Amino acid sequence: MPRDRDPLVVGRVIGDVLDPFTKSVSLRVTYTSKEVNNGCELKPSQVVSQPRVDIGGEDLRTFYTLVMIDPDAPSPSDPNLKEYLHWLVTDIPATAGAVFGQEIVCYESPRPTAGIHRFLFVLFRQLGRQTVYAPGWRQNFNTRDFAELYNLGSPVAAVYFNCQRESGSGGRRRSS
Repeated sequence: MPRDRDPLVVGRVIGDVLDPFTKSVSLRVTYTSKEVNNGCELKPSQVVSQPRVDIGGEDLRTFYTLVMIDPDAPSPSDPNLKEYLHWLVTDIPATAGAVFGQEIVCYESPRPTAGIHRFLFVLFRQLGRQTVYAPGWRQNFNTRDFAELYNLGSPVAAVYFNCQRESGSGGRRRSS
C-alpha cells in the first residue's frame, strides 16, 4: 500500500507514535461484535469492556506484547500526558488471543473528555517469555522508548480507532 494511503500515515499514527514498519502478523481487535478498522469511530459506551484480540503467526513458541495507548491525552490540542497507557499484555502466544497472555497493566476503558482521540493497539514480537515488564505509570508512556528498552524492535502490527465524548454526557447546556 502506498505510504500516502496507509491509514496509519493518514491518521498520523506513523510519525506521532510509531516509525514506519512493515506489518508481518495479523492483528484483529473486536469490541463485542464491532471489529476495529483503522480510523473507525467507536463510542466510549462501546469500549467499556476489554476487547477480544486475536493474533496470527505460525509458531506457538513465538510470543508477543500488545500495547494500547492514547497519544491524544488529555486533549488532542494539548496532549501533555501522551502517550497514555490503557492496556499492556505480554507473553501472548502466536495464533492465540490476548486472554492467553499476561495482563501486566489492566485494561482501562477510554473516556475522552475533549476532542477526538486516537486509541492505538500496537503488537511487538518478544525475544522470549517473561522479558517485558510493567512501567511504573500510565501517563507519558512512550511506545518507542518501551520497545527499545525491551529490545522489541519495530511493531509487527498496529490498528487504531477514533473515540470522542458522547453527546449528552455533561458539559454546557443550551437554554432554549
